[in-house]
Amino acid sequence: MDLSQLHNALSSQSFHKVADICDELILHVASTGVAYQEEWPYAVHLLGHLYINDLNSARFLWKSVPQSIKEARPELVATWKIGQCLWTKDYAGVYNAVQGFDWSPETSGIVASFLENYRKKMFGLLTLAYSTIIVSDVAHFMGMSEEDATKYAVEHGWSLDVPSKMLTVEKPKITAEQKVDSSKLQRLTEFVFHLEN
Repeated sequence: MDLSQLHNALSSQSFHKVADICDELILHVASTGVAYQEEWPYAVHLLGHLYINDLNSARFLWKSVPQSIKEARPELVATWKIGQCLWTKDYAGVYNAVQGFDWSPETSGIVASFLENYRKKMFGLLTLAYSTIIVSDVAHFMGMSEEDATKYAVEHGWSLDVPSKMLTVEKPKITAEQKVDSSKLQRLTEFVFHLEN
């Protein structure tokens, strides 16, 4: 079984391609009739789906994994724990699942990148949803200590009211520039001229 394409994606940190590569490879290998289950990198495959937030495909993959392989591979079970937390929107559980396992060299890169992206996504959602928020809630949603969460938020433009332990959210500036193309202006002028005459 040739997994060089998968290894290249992992080594080049093209983690967004992992799920598609694995899906194509597993279909190809399965169509040849060769027994592949014992050698298949299920944890990497599952992480690939979680990385692109394809929870449905992750669930179907998990259900297709033979029980004997689930029992024999703790890293696969740890990966699925992340998937379960994502599915149930257990935000702190995602961080606990990631940080509560000693990931192999093969998976550590994609797990670290997933966690970084997840943390950015959560921060973005907090920015959109709140105007003020208590430090402990930010720490909970960001999977950090209160001190680290405060530091992260302040570095991203939020302000801290120390007595109340409240963070004031800095909303992103939305710029709506409209560039008028001269050809569009000309067509509009011609259209208006046509309507008036």
